[in-house]
Amino acid sequence: MILAAAVSAVSGFEMMAQEGMGFKSEAFSQSYNDDADSTGRDSTDVMFSFRQYFRAMRHKEEGKIGTMFAGSTIVIGGQQIYNRDYWKLPVIYGGLAATAGLGSYYIHKDGKKDLGKYLLAGAGAIYWGSLMDGVVSYDTKGEHSAGRATLYSLLVPGLGQIYNKEYWKLPLYYSGLMVSASLLIENSANYHRFKRIHNEITDENSTYSGHYTESSALYMRNTYRRYRDYSVVALVGVYVLQIIDANVFSYMLDFDIDDEIAVDVSPAIITPHSQFAMGMPVDNAYGISIGIKF
Repeated sequence: MILAAAVSAVSGFEMMAQEGMGFKSEAFSQSYNDDADSTGRDSTDVMFSFRQYFRAMRHKEEGKIGTMFAGSTIVIGGQQIYNRDYWKLPVIYGGLAATAGLGSYYIHKDGKKDLGKYLLAGAGAIYWGSLMDGVVSYDTKGEHSAGRATLYSLLVPGLGQIYNKEYWKLPLYYSGLMVSASLLIENSANYHRFKRIHNEITDENSTYSGHYTESSALYMRNTYRRYRDYSVVALVGVYVLQIIDANVFSYMLDFDIDDEIAVDVSPAIITPHSQFAMGMPVDNAYGISIGIKF
């Protein structure tokens, strides 16, 4: 995120790293600006450009996986066009038209509202599937893609970790998501319960005969509303964290240290220099010598 600071730090560290530490030189030779771009804009200046998106759809330039995904959230089917999977377009548009159209029709019909909800949910699933298909079908030329890992976790929590082959993280994130979701459901149910009780108590024609008073019902309502909000924050936090994790550690897979790095530990005899002895006899000292090769 702090790209300018990172580039500045790297430029000062480049010579030492290339000569002594064995890092991949390619990591320090990446160009962040297009040489043909006279404005010298950094990659963080423009997060998304419809011009680039539509040019990529026409195969006039290479489309980044993030650009194609972002554009296809609005212009559905753009990823399939870029991937040259044209036969998928009738399936996507036909499915969306049928499910969304019928769902909108039946949801306003008595006795058919549940069917309308299911059809609209189906339209959402087709939309989601079109985005996932575009990410899966994107050609990364056999390289591990940080963009793909990020979008995988965005669409399916934990899928980015599977892509990065960090399977041990799945129980951690899924436990966090399930605990947060269960607390959200429980706190939301209690909030609505005490909200209903409070409304019954404060109603002018109230016949409420429970053991809660108006003040206690109000206190419990506000408490569970606050707990519900905390649960939402926790759920969103875990979800966002696993996306960031997939992105960061996909880059770490390319982090390389030379195999020749070694540490040599051996006994040593230390002989003091005579000019520092000031005429006093000084014996040799015995110790350990540690040498690091990199």
